[in-house]
Amino acid sequence: MNFIEDLKWRGAVNQVTDEAGLLKAMDEGQIGAYVGTDPTADSLHLGHLIPFMVLKRFQKAGGKAVIIVGGATGSIGDPRPTTERQLLSEEQLKVNEQGIASQVTKLFGSDGTTIVNNADWLSPMTLPEFLRDYGKLFSVNVMLKKDVVASRLETGISYTEFTYQILQAVDFLHLWQEENVRLQIGGSDQWGNITAGVDLIHTVEGADAPAFGLTIPLMTDSTGKKFGKSEGNAIWLNAEKTSPYTFYQFWYNQRDEDVVKYLKYFTFLTPAEIDELAKEVEENPGARLGQKRLAEEVTRFVHGQAAVEEAEALSKALFSGDVANLTVQQIKDVFAGVPGFETTAAKQNIVDFLVDAGVESSKRQAREDVTNGAITINGQKQQDVTTEIDPSQAYDGQYILVRRGKKKYFLGTVK
Repeated sequence: MNFIEDLKWRGAVNQVTDEAGLLKAMDEGQIGAYVGTDPTADSLHLGHLIPFMVLKRFQKAGGKAVIIVGGATGSIGDPRPTTERQLLSEEQLKVNEQGIASQVTKLFGSDGTTIVNNADWLSPMTLPEFLRDYGKLFSVNVMLKKDVVASRLETGISYTEFTYQILQAVDFLHLWQEENVRLQIGGSDQWGNITAGVDLIHTVEGADAPAFGLTIPLMTDSTGKKFGKSEGNAIWLNAEKTSPYTFYQFWYNQRDEDVVKYLKYFTFLTPAEIDELAKEVEENPGARLGQKRLAEEVTRFVHGQAAVEEAEALSKALFSGDVANLTVQQIKDVFAGVPGFETTAAKQNIVDFLVDAGVESSKRQAREDVTNGAITINGQKQQDVTTEIDPSQAYDGQYILVRRGKKKYFLGTVK
């Protein structure tokens, strides 16, 4: 399959300005494609990964990958459908730029990938130059019809955000002239901005100038929820914001109805490999082989093989209850979502401790569970109701981990 056919098979195409023209340009020699991202945070999240996966496929198909970290456009903000964005300080923008540049370098590598900052060509431009060289080439009538702008006309949109589409169009023109970029890739909400860039290139370079846009469908799960959210929280690509273990578990916990769709989109497995996994998902869903392969592939792409191995080792430790030798950081990563409580560093009888921590509802129930072997403290089963619990004995005295039964965990923070 060619580049477009492969994307269609994977469900990764929403609109293309000129499919035949794009394939012809790719056949005639190496061309560049770009994805832009504004540094609105110091890390990318899974929503950003969606267009980057398509750019990576373009690179694997022989193209040149170019990534814009929008130092200039990030200081303004791409219009949202509802409200005006809050402007970031210059200091925060710089921090965010560095974080994102580091992440995209890790994803794409330094060979064959160009990472640029549009502040390099947009910031030196004076207002008269902007209006004379570019503003003159855009019709307000056309700009008003762009989806995001049209949706904001009732609630109001500032002139700053209104002109964002011109700046993004200038980015495309600059990369067309300087980096041989012929294709811009973005989410479905970027169609208006992308076509503005295509139109600008045709105006400046001629109607026959090869310039193309491709957008990706809005990705939702089988319940209709926007992809990339976990209990309302973003899944970040920064390991300090979302641990590799949590990242791995996000993919491993995907529904059977979604896993084949995500294998197609977020992995570089061949159609034959994915079809085989789809068969396994259908015939033996309990084995979760599709989810395991999905978690392995995406975690390896974002965090590396060592992160996959650690995530799998932690998953095994959690399943078996063998948690005594976990590090403090691993305890934080693995048990971040379990019920928590606070305790002091003072020693305490196990029955009183369990009741005070909220693990047990009464001393009678606590004594019964301890005697029956249902209570494990820091990976060690406790069956003596006279045992004293010393919170300083494990995990550098910072945490105490309680398991009741086979699966119910509680994490205590020692104050």
